[in-house]
Amino acid sequence: MATLANELTGTRYAGWQRSIAAPQSFGASQFTALLPAGHWAKLPATVRHRFERKVLAGAAITYAGEVVECRMAPAGWLLAQAARLIGAPLPLGRDTGVPATVCITEDRAGSGQYWSRNYGRAAGFPQVIQSAKRFAGPTGLEEYLGHGIGIALRLAIVEGALLFVGDHYFLRVFGLRLRWPRWLAPGQLVIRHQDIGGGRFVFALDLVHPWFGELLHQVALFADPIEP
Repeated sequence: MATLANELTGTRYAGWQRSIAAPQSFGASQFTALLPAGHWAKLPATVRHRFERKVLAGAAITYAGEVVECRMAPAGWLLAQAARLIGAPLPLGRDTGVPATVCITEDRAGSGQYWSRNYGRAAGFPQVIQSAKRFAGPTGLEEYLGHGIGIALRLAIVEGALLFVGDHYFLRVFGLRLRWPRWLAPGQLVIRHQDIGGGRFVFALDLVHPWFGELLHQVALFADPIEP
């Protein structure tokens, strides 16, 4: 046993080094092409910088923060619980003042990014929400939630904030991409990224149904990672 412990903690891994995912810009961001000409430059430099980063292979960029607001209508709570069947992509509770982290890694196969969101809860294990952002589809940007379900996104800029606006939901099955009818969609999704200075930004999620009104409103504050 002692020999095994020495092997695991000794020379066997002596050459290992942590991959550093420092921000690296490789020219124009792919997000630029999703906005009218010149609109990307209207964003604050800090916002552009975050989305112009390319995650190096084998590395990750992590943002740490806190959930500061969360409203959830009864219909929104029921939807979030039902969505457990596809990996629980929506917050399951209304907890605030709990820690939150977002970890971004490379999606080599899809030429995009994997996003892993970790939200603490007042009781029990944290909730982990995973998705993949890929530059594909009719709008040029899609977010895959799991089990073949995804949402096509459009970009917009409102008062210096970058908005990811849901265009339509879809299902991939047997190589086909099937668009959901609007009456079956869970609502209008809008995600807002807004810089608030000092290396900090707001990440807000709103889901509004045409019949039931606001289903979910969540706001988290994050800080840029400390760069080496």
